[in-house]
Amino acid sequence: MAKKIPKGWTEGGVQELLGLTEAEAVIVEMRLQLAECVREKRRARHLTQAQLASRIRSTQPRVAKLEQAEGSVEMLLRALFALGTSRKEIGRLIGAT
Repeated sequence: MAKKIPKGWTEGGVQELLGLTEAEAVIVEMRLQLAECVREKRRARHLTQAQLASRIRSTQPRVAKLEQAEGSVEMLLRALFALGTSRKEIGRLIGAT
């Protein structure tokens, strides 16, 4: 059954809505993948955000922002390495986008 769209609305993706280029959309998707991986690995290792922050010489609020994909790609990678993620695993993660 087709989804009914309210009158005056249009259907489209985030890329179209925000006017992102293909490259920008890929970067956003990669950032989201990396952030989700940081959150999952931190929880799997039973670490608090403050403990991870200490490992990457940062602060708990910054880790919270990283987990919401609001940090730099460099900080996301730094957190993943601190959580024991290999370069190969990060490559697979980025390649999956």
